[in-house]
Amino acid sequence: MPQRPVREIIAHQPPLKLTPHTTVQTAAKRMATHNVGAALVVDHDRLAGILTEHDVVRRVVAAGLDAHATRVADVMTADPRTIDADRPFEFALLMMQEGGFRHVPVVADAGHVAAARELQQRRSRSPALRAVA
Repeated sequence: MPQRPVREIIAHQPPLKLTPHTTVQTAAKRMATHNVGAALVVDHDRLAGILTEHDVVRRVVAAGLDAHATRVADVMTADPRTIDADRPFEFALLMMQEGGFRHVPVVADAGHVAAARELQQRRSRSPALRAVA
């Protein structure tokens, strides 16, 4: 699996997409419903950022902001690092380990969003991949 392209690993995992104007409350509910720890923030089919559970806890809850009034655009990680869908899965894991993040948006042709799942979950399920990171 480490040499397989990311595209194959995430083939059946459609990304959760939000708009920059979505409230954090709505975003958190959608993330919980879809059982994901991150959502892509997409503006006109282009990646604008990523909202993670970490962003919600630190930038909204800990800061005392109102999740019903705060927009995703105000607390998301803007312009996140991405990985091309054709890169090897092993590269994605290494990139996340070195960057200190658990979520990486996967982009396809011309930067269009292909997926965003917690690729780290895949690593933890495979003994062979645990040794990679």
